[in-house]
Amino acid sequence: MSYADVEKGIAALGQKAKNNDISIEDMDGGTFTISNGGVFGSLFGTPIINPPQSAILGMHGVFERPVVRNGQVVIRPMMYIALTYDHRLVDGREAVTFLRTIKAAVEDPRIMLMDL
Repeated sequence: MSYADVEKGIAALGQKAKNNDISIEDMDGGTFTISNGGVFGSLFGTPIINPPQSAILGMHGVFERPVVRNGQVVIRPMMYIALTYDHRLVDGREAVTFLRTIKAAVEDPRIMLMDL
């Protein structure tokens, strides 16, 4: 499933929710959640898995933070992301690889849009 397919599915569910047509069956059986606390101004937090899900990705707000670039402290927009996962189902190496993929896609959205 590509990012575009996921986005289409999310948009369809969002439209059902707006029309008050979403059902329990539409929301049941998920294995992964994306939580966007950033829309509420969240800087950082640890998302909690809701069984039977295997993982949850918490995406937080974008805030200006001091970072080091080329030996200099500069102000850049930063967004913290956090992944909580069930170690019985997901190995740490794959989880970190997934987080690195998300980081790269957020920093350069062409990766998502062009399915690179």
